[in-house]
Amino acid sequence: MIIKDIDNGKAFDWGNTSEDYAKYRDIYPNEFYQTILDLGLCKDGQRVLDIGTGTGVLPRNMYSYGAKWTGTDIAENQIIQAKKLASEAGMDIDFFACPAEDVEFSDGTFDVITACQCIWYLNAEVIAPKFARMLKPGGEFLILYMGWLPYEDAIAGKSEEIILKHNPNWSSYGDTVKPVYVPDELLSYFNLIKRMEYHVDVPFTRESWHGRMRACRGVGAAMNETQLAAWNEEHMKMLKDNAPEEFMVKHYISLAELSLK
Repeated sequence: MIIKDIDNGKAFDWGNTSEDYAKYRDIYPNEFYQTILDLGLCKDGQRVLDIGTGTGVLPRNMYSYGAKWTGTDIAENQIIQAKKLASEAGMDIDFFACPAEDVEFSDGTFDVITACQCIWYLNAEVIAPKFARMLKPGGEFLILYMGWLPYEDAIAGKSEEIILKHNPNWSSYGDTVKPVYVPDELLSYFNLIKRMEYHVDVPFTRESWHGRMRACRGVGAAMNETQLAAWNEEHMKMLKDNAPEEFMVKHYISLAELSLK
């Protein structure tokens, strides 16, 4: 995938990170899922479409609350992992590989559409009318994000420095608490009814934080084998020198709830 405003137009492929993604990206704390439930979403028989599902983290973690989930992702390798993990857990979730802009369902199919960690990759001019059409009257579109805070957390800051050393094109560094991005095009079809941002501390081991960093766009999705080997060595040494075996990393959660006009 190449997007001119991301990573200076350098190509990245989430499929290259699918194994790490499956193992290390299932890290959202209970507060994240409880916030969604408190909004009355993704539960009790609702039909939910999860766009950019990756390895199906959101559908799998919320499966027990009774929604009927469908997950889509542009990367076939991600969907392979999503199907595998859901099958192993005995979960009946429909997953298929497809760009968000090409997803097609009948009018009024879904109660909720979710987009977690992916809204900036989507063509808003295309998805806005399409998602509105696929939702039932009164349906909702939920945009979700969780990011680490490099200026508040020393380990996160050091990790970013090492990524930038080996991949200076990576543009997702330096995050601060802010409202999640809502494309203007969505507001022609949806009312923005709620925004929320709050801090969370997320537990890691050295291995799991290393894996989480390797599964990010600037590392496993973009680096060649030589870059990745050098990054692996330097990043793990940094963790051994600076982090205990178990530690917390400061993050924040940001969401936007939109309701169909």
